[in-house]
Amino acid sequence: MPFSDGDFVKVDYSAWRAADNKLVYTTVKSVAEKEGSFDSDTKYAPQLIVLGKGNAIKGVEEAIRTMSAGETKKVELEPKDAFGDRNQSLVRVMSVADFKKRDIDPQPGMQLDIDGSAATIKSVNSGRVIVDSNHPLAGEKMIYEIKVLSKLEKDEDKVKAVAEVYDLVPDAVEISGGDVKVVFGEKVEKGNVYLINKSNFVNALMRYMDKITKLSVVEEFSRNKPLEKK
Repeated sequence: MPFSDGDFVKVDYSAWRAADNKLVYTTVKSVAEKEGSFDSDTKYAPQLIVLGKGNAIKGVEEAIRTMSAGETKKVELEPKDAFGDRNQSLVRVMSVADFKKRDIDPQPGMQLDIDGSAATIKSVNSGRVIVDSNHPLAGEKMIYEIKVLSKLEKDEDKVKAVAEVYDLVPDAVEISGGDVKVVFGEKVEKGNVYLINKSNFVNALMRYMDKITKLSVVEEFSRNKPLEKK
């Protein structure tokens, strides 16, 4: 049965650049190993996609909508359905001095945040730095192999899945009507990384689950467990 807006779907997928068949991302460890791109620092795990909420590119979401749990499909996407067409207005010239003011030594290929936008340094020459704020895969045709693993039906499972996206594991999730309470127990480290992840989790959960009218986050601390220091 096709999926629809608001459905929580767990998927595995791999993405190749069509021009050279180079793997650019995968959730599957065996695929990364086969393609020679395995990274021990990368977490290979199924991804959560909430249809209609913008957390997947257009072509992938459209493909999933036509699939069923357990089905695998391979699709080729035009740039407009992947990472968009290239926009030349997003390419600009900056001076090396602009980067020195930020304590940055600009190097080709470096990816960084410039004035709130993700950008890639394309070249550095004679004191001039070419900066491209297009997505690195903008203008590229993409090939995706998608496997739909499951559709989450229970609200408690949906809450836990969103928490997992941000490396959080609730000790308990309690739901009553539109009221949701999420408990992070004393075993959860509550340093700076946790604070950022918790904020992202709260924002995402409120955006993904329209039925929530009130969200409470309960944090438990133990006198015998010191706070994480970062």
